[in-house]
Amino acid sequence: MTHTLSPDELRRLQLVLLEMLAELDRVCKKRGIRYCVIAGTLLGAVRHGGFIPWDDDLDVAMTRGEYLRFRAACETELDGARFFFQDNTTDPRYPWGWGRLRRLGSEFVRAGQEHLKMRTGVFLDVFPVDAVPDFPPLRGLFAARCFLLRKTLYAETGAVSAKSAAARAVYRALRKIPAAWAFRRLESLQDRGLNRGTKYVRILTFPTPRGRPYGYLREWYEDLADVEFEGRLFPAARGRDAYLTYKYGDYMTLPPPAERHWHPAAKFRLPEEFQL
Repeated sequence: MTHTLSPDELRRLQLVLLEMLAELDRVCKKRGIRYCVIAGTLLGAVRHGGFIPWDDDLDVAMTRGEYLRFRAACETELDGARFFFQDNTTDPRYPWGWGRLRRLGSEFVRAGQEHLKMRTGVFLDVFPVDAVPDFPPLRGLFAARCFLLRKTLYAETGAVSAKSAAARAVYRALRKIPAAWAFRRLESLQDRGLNRGTKYVRILTFPTPRGRPYGYLREWYEDLADVEFEGRLFPAARGRDAYLTYKYGDYMTLPPPAERHWHPAAKFRLPEEFQL
């Protein structure tokens, strides 16, 4: 049975996420770690001055080297009474190729993922970006490897929640491949802070925009300027108009009402201090 958030619950969830973003920002500033808000978070900042009214998550990104520094910083700097950092190194049941900051004392499990055994809670996605080869023939091979590893790591979810029986069957077959194997292969694609200066970067296990198989311009993650979000300033791409156009097209036009929705939850509970 799923729970559809009421507008009041959604707003309270957004305030929890804002608290989490402030904590990430605090840790990063203390340690000199560079990050930026991306995707729907940046779109919300530019178009709405904060959250997209129907959005229920936050997205930040950092280069692989900064991500490794952030993960290490969380061991000592993160407020462990309220938050924990999660990726496959801190939670062996975690199936995704990026990290999450989680809020203790909360629950938020998206419908279709309730069978996963990872630790749960309201989360903020922390995406590491890695170099994409400059040599065009290698780019295609790189993209294909990313696609296969993404599907392998998604298999545990797709075997249950994919829309078609054929897709579920494919994911059941992929599920036989151990996640540990996929994570080892993923490590071979990672740019460990070598800063090779490639033109493009990407999140290895997350889809690129339709028709953009190679990823995003590196400068959108390295040349940063503050943007206002919910009355606070956070770093974002200086070339945010080019980034948002590349990702969304005519990003200032609102989607039709039928497409303005948030994720149904299999489990949902806000931290006590954010409850009614």
